[in-house]
Amino acid sequence: MENPTPLLSIRDLSVAFRTGAGQVQAVRNVSIDVMPGQTLAVVGESGSGKSTTAAAINRLLPDNGIVTGGEVWFGGQDLARLSEREMQSVRGAGIGLVPQDPMSNLNPLMRIGDQIAEALEVHGVATGRAAKAQVIELLDMVGIPDPARRVNQYPHEFSGGMRQRALIAMGLACRPRLLIADEPTSALDVTVQRRILDQLDQLTSEMGTSVFLITHDLALAAERADRIVVMYRGEIVETGEAAELLDNPQHAYTKELLRAAPSLTSISMVGAPAVATSPRPAAPAEALPTIGRLVEVRDLTRVFTIRSSGTGAATEFTAVDRVSFGIPRGGTVSIVGESGSGKSTTANLLLALEEATSGSILFDGVDVAAMGKRELFAFRRRVQPVFQNPYASLDPRYTVERSIAEPLRVHKIGSAATRREAVARLLDQVALPAAMGQRLPHELSGGQRQRVAIARALALSPELVVLDEAVSALDVLVQAQILELLASLQRDLGLSYLFISHDLAVVRMISHEVHVMQGGRIVESGTPAEIFENPQSGYTRELLAAIPGARLAG
Repeated sequence: MENPTPLLSIRDLSVAFRTGAGQVQAVRNVSIDVMPGQTLAVVGESGSGKSTTAAAINRLLPDNGIVTGGEVWFGGQDLARLSEREMQSVRGAGIGLVPQDPMSNLNPLMRIGDQIAEALEVHGVATGRAAKAQVIELLDMVGIPDPARRVNQYPHEFSGGMRQRALIAMGLACRPRLLIADEPTSALDVTVQRRILDQLDQLTSEMGTSVFLITHDLALAAERADRIVVMYRGEIVETGEAAELLDNPQHAYTKELLRAAPSLTSISMVGAPAVATSPRPAAPAEALPTIGRLVEVRDLTRVFTIRSSGTGAATEFTAVDRVSFGIPRGGTVSIVGESGSGKSTTANLLLALEEATSGSILFDGVDVAAMGKRELFAFRRRVQPVFQNPYASLDPRYTVERSIAEPLRVHKIGSAATRREAVARLLDQVALPAAMGQRLPHELSGGQRQRVAIARALALSPELVVLDEAVSALDVLVQAQILELLASLQRDLGLSYLFISHDLAVVRMISHEVHVMQGGRIVESGTPAEIFENPQSGYTRELLAAIPGARLAG
C-alpha cells in the first residue's frame, strides 16, 4: 500500500526577524508533514518557534518576519508561489485559523455574529439569513449558551472563555481541510475545553479535517494528537507517535517538559496547613475553625444587574451566592470551577474591587465593607493581587524597576535610593537579575513578566496575595518555576494565598484547602487529597474526568 500524500508538507523551513540589532533566526530547518485527517501537535515552551511556524504556513508573519529558506506545500500547491489574492482564498476556506488571544483578534465594534458571518460570506458559503442560521449553529456547537441571543452581542459582553469559543467557531465556519489551532483552549476551563476538543476530533473523523495543534500542554497533546513534534529554540528536537514519544522520550528537553508538567499524581509543593481545614461538605462560616485565620468570608453574595443591548430590559444575575470560607495565615486556599462559576468575582470582592450585595469579608477581624478611606488604603498594603495577564497589568511605558517601585511610591515608603535597593532585593527574590530592572515589559518573556508582577505584589510585604489564574497562560517549564517560587516565598515570608484557577492539577500541587464552585456556590470543600482522591460532588467528578490526560492515566 502506497503512503498517502501529505495535506501539508513543510520542508526545511527557516524564518528570521529583522531587529535593530540585526537579523534574529526564529525557526531553523523545520520539516513537518500533516496527513489528511491527522491531528499533529507541536509542543514547546514560549519562544520555541511553534507560533512562528504556524504563521509562516498561512503567510501571516509580521512585517519584520521573513522566510529565509524552505517550502510550504498545501494540497499540492506551493504556497509561496500564490498571489496574495489566491492566498486569501486559501485562508479560511482551505486553512482555518484559531488564534490564541481573543481580545486582539475580535473587532470590538462588530457584533460576534456579524464577524463569523463575514467569514461565511467572503468565501461564498452563505449569506443573509442562511449565514446567521449557520452562525447560531456554530456558536451552539462550541458551547456558547443561548446562541440565538448571543449572536447579536459584542465581544465585551462575552467572558474571556466565550470570546475564545467565538474564535473557534470562526475558524471552523468554512469547514476547512486544515485547522491551525494556536493554543485554542488555554484560556478555557477543563469541561469546555473537552467539549471543544471533542468537536475538533469529530470534524477530523467525519470530514477528514486535519488539525495542526500548537500547545504547551503535553497531557492535552498526548490525549488528542496522533503525532507530536517537540520544538526547542526554533528547531525540532524530537518527533514521533504520541503514545510512543511520551512513554519513551529520547531528547533531554522532552524529558524536562514531561517532568515539569503538572498532573493529579504530582507531589504537593506545600507543607502542612497552618490550621485544620474546613469540614468536607460546604459548610457555613460558623462551622469552620477560626483560630489562625487571616480572612473569614461569610455568606458572601454578589448580584449584578444586566441590561440587554437590544431592548434595554434589566435582569439580575447572581454571580456569587452565599459563599463562606476562611484563609489561614501562611496557608493556600484555592477556588476551582469552570468559567462563570464565580471564582474571579469572589477574588474581586476580597480585593475590595467590587462591593458585595450581602454577606461580609473579615480581614484580620475587621469587616472590609466598613473600612473608611484610610483603613482601606492600609488594607490594600496588606493584600495584593497577581492577575492572569502580566502584560496587561504592567504599564508598557514603565521600566521593570519603576513598576515594582510604584507601590512603594504610592504608600510613601522610603527614599528613591532605598526603593532602588528594595527593587534589587525583590528581583533577586523572584530569581531575576538586577539588570532586568531597566527593561520594558515588551522586552521580557511571559514568565519574566509574571515574575515582575509577583515582585511588585511583594513590594509592600503583604500578608495575603490573591492569584487569579496567575500561571494559566504560562508554558509548563515556566509554570513549574513560578509555582516553586510561590511555595518558597510562602515558606520564607509566611504569605497567605487565595489561588483562583481552572487547572486542577496545579491546584492539587499548591493548596492546603480547596473549594469547588459551580453557578456561584461552593459545592464541595476539603483538602486536596479529599477532593481529588474521593470527590463527593458529581460536578467535582466531572471536572476531574475532563482533565487532559485523565483518561490516559486510567
